[in-house]
Amino acid sequence: MSEAPRGASFNLGGVTLKQKLIWFLLTLAVTTQIAAADSELAYPPLLTPAVQEAKAARLAAELLSRFHYKAVPLDDALSGKMFDQYLKALDPEKLYFLQSDIDRLAVDRTRLDDAILTGDLRAPFEIFNLYERRAVDRMAYARSLLHKGFNFNSGETLMIDRKEQPWPSTEADSLDLWRKRVKNDWLRLKLAGHDDAAIAKVLDKRYDSATKRIGKITGADAFQAFMNAYTTAIEPHTNYLGPRAAENFDIAMRLSLVGIGAVLTDIDGYATIRELVAGGPASLSGQLQVGDRIVGVAQGTTSPMDDVVGWRLDDTVALIRGTVGSTVRLDILPADQGPDAPSKTVVLIRNTITMQNSAAKAKVYSVATGEGPRLIGVITLPTFYEDVDGLRKGDKDYRSAGRDVAKLLADLKAQKVDGVLMDLRNNGGGSLRESVGLTGLFLGKVPVVQTRNAKGDTAVEKNVNTGLAWDGPMGVLINRASASASEIFAAAIQDYGRGLIIGEPSFGKGTVQTVASLDQVAKNARPVFGELKMTIAQFFRVNGGTTQLRGVTPDIGLLPTGNDALFGESSYDNALPWTRIKAADYAPVGDIKAQLPRLLSWYESRVKRDRDYQSLLEDLAKARERRKNNVISLNEAARRKERAALETRLTAMLGSAGARAGGALADDGLQFNERKLSKDLAMEKTKDSVNDVLLNEAVSILSDSVALKEGKDQMAASALSTRPVVITALSTVPSKQ
Repeated sequence: MSEAPRGASFNLGGVTLKQKLIWFLLTLAVTTQIAAADSELAYPPLLTPAVQEAKAARLAAELLSRFHYKAVPLDDALSGKMFDQYLKALDPEKLYFLQSDIDRLAVDRTRLDDAILTGDLRAPFEIFNLYERRAVDRMAYARSLLHKGFNFNSGETLMIDRKEQPWPSTEADSLDLWRKRVKNDWLRLKLAGHDDAAIAKVLDKRYDSATKRIGKITGADAFQAFMNAYTTAIEPHTNYLGPRAAENFDIAMRLSLVGIGAVLTDIDGYATIRELVAGGPASLSGQLQVGDRIVGVAQGTTSPMDDVVGWRLDDTVALIRGTVGSTVRLDILPADQGPDAPSKTVVLIRNTITMQNSAAKAKVYSVATGEGPRLIGVITLPTFYEDVDGLRKGDKDYRSAGRDVAKLLADLKAQKVDGVLMDLRNNGGGSLRESVGLTGLFLGKVPVVQTRNAKGDTAVEKNVNTGLAWDGPMGVLINRASASASEIFAAAIQDYGRGLIIGEPSFGKGTVQTVASLDQVAKNARPVFGELKMTIAQFFRVNGGTTQLRGVTPDIGLLPTGNDALFGESSYDNALPWTRIKAADYAPVGDIKAQLPRLLSWYESRVKRDRDYQSLLEDLAKARERRKNNVISLNEAARRKERAALETRLTAMLGSAGARAGGALADDGLQFNERKLSKDLAMEKTKDSVNDVLLNEAVSILSDSVALKEGKDQMAASALSTRPVVITALSTVPSKQ
């Protein structure tokens, strides 16, 4: 870690008498309100800070003030940002607090810095305690509505995203908001085929479970929420990890772990699949996809299903984890069938997820042209992995992304492919060393990326370890989830003019983080302080620009832009800005831009006739329209109509895809007997085909680029009849483990 010592000036002055008086009155008001309601509801005990938490907060503040890339003084200005982040973390949809609560709590807006500096954490804990009690109130009200039932014939609507809305001004406003939310929960289950008695039972259990989970929240949870409000107020990739969170982070960073191989995120109270780990049980099952929501988890084949809607994400993850070979059942709301679709049960056998399962893989695609088939090799790289232990021990056969890709390139060469496409979609990064070395496989020993630390010192990372492994036509396929090391690779290929960048703008994460153990700094014998993940440097391209915020812009974009605010670095309101430094000493090796006018013309001509591609664009447009409207109907007839329309579109899309996939296989002389496939399997196969529409087009674009390099002014034939067909599937590089 590059240190940038700075003189941290901490205000250690005491709290004034006036501050103590205001604090006493606020505490009295909150306590009185809670006591008045205690006769009706059983609230969890008030949470209080532990001694070690005050010490951990002070130590974290010292490290952040001295070593963070974006040094921000811990003062009243930062305290205001912490206050906003804290409320946003506790109540992002503004469902629990009232405006009157926010007005009362505003006295702490400029005091949270003092809470850390003086070690008096009562203020953030009082905010958390009020949040807990508001949550218990709302769950109790939600349960009280279930015996009444609802009328679904009115024209009522529910706002989907309330992040930009004001806080409810009165208790009545808040209760009406919750009435609509419960009504929507009821309608979803009704549309999924449940009767009223079953719906009331499911929802009562769900809201009761939520109340019980509130009662299990600990002071450590409250402290972590507050500390993350502090760290993310500085910069979005800086986080505090309490002892439990630090343990989970360590598990995620190991080369192997036991589970189902799915990365989850919380979206509107649902544990939602953000990523499927290649080679894991979830991915291999073919039954799950990114965006699926987990609504229930059960152990073994017969145990009852636990409803996990609204659960803390780490509790859901703990329920899904287990021993190798054990069975877990998941109740899933499919991502591509809307919120009212019936759920499905997916049975998985837990396994060890290893680096080998996420290794690079390759396939060869054949593209029909007027002069015969053209072969394009596609290497899919899920992450820039590296067996650090094997490298440290001197194992000559240690696994790494660069070494595996080099072997795959040799295999593709042997099959005489005409071009190579690196598929980095959903590759969130990994080892910087592997990113630099893998870039060298296509560029040789050249500068790849620049870094700048907190002092402002810059360094050029040059590939010195790997030689040129492929000098033929190549391209890189990226999407909004391609981040960090993926962006370093794609940016270098683009800056050198070495290959085509195809797809969507990438994530835009151009920063470097390190993890500091607060316990190691304090020389604690056991972990009590937790860890600090903080940003210490920034990446810059060899041309002097940065991937930060803007990401890598593709040479040929496959989807319309406009969703940047929903995902990526630009979705954070305090992300580091885009900036520029002096370019490195480098020289382009090609001129891809000269091909772009012709390639764009052929691409546009081809996709106009590709029904799968046009269906995808239509679905994206409808999704944007739904987000823009930001409301969902609570009328049963309207919702059934929307659901029927969605199912009709999906059936038509899968049907056309299946027909063309079958036709293409038949044209290639391969036997394809649909009667041997069940309807479900056929649907899954055609869904896979639809999901790969972007890969198919990227392969066609690279084929066109090859033609231009050969001096042939002829594009790949229409995707209508010549979707690239897999003719050879190369296996993963044999494991040495």
